[in-house]
Amino acid sequence: MKIMMFAHDGSLNRGCEAIVRSSTDILKERIHGAHIYLASAKPETDRGITRLDGIYDGGALPLRKYSVDWFISSFKVKLFQDESYALGKIHHNIIKNIKDMDVCLSIGGDNYCYGEQPGWYEIDRRVKAQGKKLVLWGCSIGEEDMSERKLADLKLFDLILPRETLTFDMLRAKGLTNVKLCADPAFTMEKEELPLPEGWQEDNTIGLNFSPLVWKKNKPSYEAVEKLIEHILATTKMTIALTPHVVQEGNHDYEVLQLYDERFKHTGRVLLLPDHLNAVQYKGYISRMRMFIGARTHATIAAYSSYVPTMVLGYSVKSRGIAKDLFGDEKLVLGLQELSNGSRLIQAFDELQRDEDRIRLTLKRRIPEIKKLSYRAVQYLNELA
Repeated sequence: MKIMMFAHDGSLNRGCEAIVRSSTDILKERIHGAHIYLASAKPETDRGITRLDGIYDGGALPLRKYSVDWFISSFKVKLFQDESYALGKIHHNIIKNIKDMDVCLSIGGDNYCYGEQPGWYEIDRRVKAQGKKLVLWGCSIGEEDMSERKLADLKLFDLILPRETLTFDMLRAKGLTNVKLCADPAFTMEKEELPLPEGWQEDNTIGLNFSPLVWKKNKPSYEAVEKLIEHILATTKMTIALTPHVVQEGNHDYEVLQLYDERFKHTGRVLLLPDHLNAVQYKGYISRMRMFIGARTHATIAAYSSYVPTMVLGYSVKSRGIAKDLFGDEKLVLGLQELSNGSRLIQAFDELQRDEDRIRLTLKRRIPEIKKLSYRAVQYLNELA
């Protein structure tokens, strides 16, 4: 079986890398003879994922002004409101590979959470027009993200695999019958343990991940997290390991975490992990933490899957749904507006600390079950093909 993963913007987002790595591993493990290819908008960032059978440049191609394609596209849009020709040219790097595949996996996870996606819709239509299987792999979509156009696109899929029950229940309520529940493939991802940095306390280091994305949406959140750090330093003996997980230009965790590092370096109990590690290496550090506080979903998945008690900053449907499936409720998942309030963060941290042992025991019981759901996605795909 030849499988192409697409809708991937590169591995500088270590969560996207985690999806590609873990998906490749579980597909090859459970489907005999599977060949896995990746269409990436930034293929140079994915070269370290060595189990892939091929990496294609899936970047968008600009329509050069006054070119033949530009004139044809303009004509079709103006006269017929038809974007298909233009979108087909823009996404030619992905579309040209469809003919060689058996199955195309749209792997963006939360791509459908950010408004209309006409480019992906066009690719989906081209996949089905060529008689290939189309699968939405490990997705999260909120009720607020849905539209008639998006629903029409989702009906094209042979199989939709939500990674948590909030999305699963919502899609079923919309009348979609091509939906099966799974879990994020990254729960199964391996880890690589690098030497611990100077200042790390074994069994007494807490990880902290914060993102410029949250900061931009809620400006006071930066000061609230600063108050949380002060509280941890004042009331515990823990070391705080600032942990980046997305290192893209314009959306770079390291840049905001560096400000906290400079602010608290004098304490001797705050350290900053480097920004050049890959997803399995970050998981190697996260897995050896006592607790974790994170804004990036896949940083928190690395923690959960390593039985590390975790608090989530700035919920989305994916983080809410994942927590609900693990604990039965949305435990220690703070809404974006709550992040304005340093006292609320401190209260949640105190709850995390108080319930630490109980949370760890719950994770040790639930994570094996969640991993089985990750593998069930492969079973559903195999049955489809």
